[in-house]
Amino acid sequence: MRVVLTNIGTMGDVHPLIALALELQRRGHETVLAVPEVFRERVRPLGIPFHAVRPDIDPQNTALAAKIYEPRRGTEFGLRQFLFPALRQSYDDLMQAVSAPQRADLLVTGELNYAAPLVAEKTGIAWASAVLAPISFFSASDPPALPMYEWLAASYGRIPGIGWAIGRLVRAISRSWPQPILALRQELGLPPGANPLFEGKHSQQLVLALFSRLLGERQRDWPPMTVQTGFCYHDADSGMHQLPASVEQFLANGPEPVVFTLGSAAVMTAGDFFAVAADACQRIGRRAILLVGPDERNRPTRTLPQSICIADYAPHSLLFPRAAAVVHQGGVGTVAQCLRAGRPMLIVPWSHDQPDNALRMVRLGAARSLQRSKLTAARLATELTELLEKPGYAIEAQAAMRQLAQEDGCRAACDALEKLARARQASAH
Repeated sequence: MRVVLTNIGTMGDVHPLIALALELQRRGHETVLAVPEVFRERVRPLGIPFHAVRPDIDPQNTALAAKIYEPRRGTEFGLRQFLFPALRQSYDDLMQAVSAPQRADLLVTGELNYAAPLVAEKTGIAWASAVLAPISFFSASDPPALPMYEWLAASYGRIPGIGWAIGRLVRAISRSWPQPILALRQELGLPPGANPLFEGKHSQQLVLALFSRLLGERQRDWPPMTVQTGFCYHDADSGMHQLPASVEQFLANGPEPVVFTLGSAAVMTAGDFFAVAADACQRIGRRAILLVGPDERNRPTRTLPQSICIADYAPHSLLFPRAAAVVHQGGVGTVAQCLRAGRPMLIVPWSHDQPDNALRMVRLGAARSLQRSKLTAARLATELTELLEKPGYAIEAQAAMRQLAQEDGCRAACDALEKLARARQASAH
């Protein structure tokens, strides 16, 4: 079958689709990755046909990234000022991807391409939607920690009905946001449908929950067609199938370091994160690797000792298993790689799903969490000391690694996709 996989977002939003595309290709299917142009050079060496979908993402636009990752209003800004103004372009681009050179048999959509459900409905193509983290379901029985009300999460277990109230609150706040989607639906001759930010983004044919039960157990109010698969891993892009030589040499010359990373998006708004990290590790006498990204402004300006290694990037799947612990922003892809490596985490959430992911890892016992607004060298040093010297965190991280070894998210997801396609083919005949 011909499968088109689409999403708009960061590397963390696209990597799971790459993993699925590669597995589907291995099974003999034709795949097309329909994502922003910025990912073309990462996808092309993997042998996956590429189709650009607008809006594109400028990795140098740190001002835009800062607005999107602002804790209180970042999600609203990202939707209303970045994604929705290009909604018609997203629709046109994806419609072309599913139609040429031949009609697609199956469409797999990440939730940030809000034009994708419209394409699926307009064409009647078999459609599977995918979510990467539990927050996407906004479950009343498992309420998420919201970035604008992070402090409220501590009271969830003590307030009856809090999950229902959180859902009502978020729906009220976002009531006017999806107006551009409703307008496009009307233009295309489609009925208003369910709320595009909530029920409307989920397929009624198949919803893939591409995360482990370690992050969130299935809830009774998830969409009925949900299949929870486990994580889908990919991070070895074009030529990055080994660690940089400088990182490899650093690892060989001393005890396991603490790794600091902000993923592919929060790193664009790092501020003094890496300078604070270097200071904290010097205070407690720990070696560290700072994955600072391509922006030179992220590199600490003062001279650093040999106990601190700086690199733009290193594949997490290769680096994390050789770390003492990982300090990161709480993106679900980074969380998944830490769990896979069996390494304890200190999470400093930036925005979006990250505070919720952090809360879940703290509950699991494999992590500590520190609010971004409270990040200082002294506080970071204290948190790291707790994380590294209390054995419980490492024990829980190792237990999580063993449980994850029993899961195969890619296989389970592709099995479900093939089952959906067979059912649709059978019904057509």
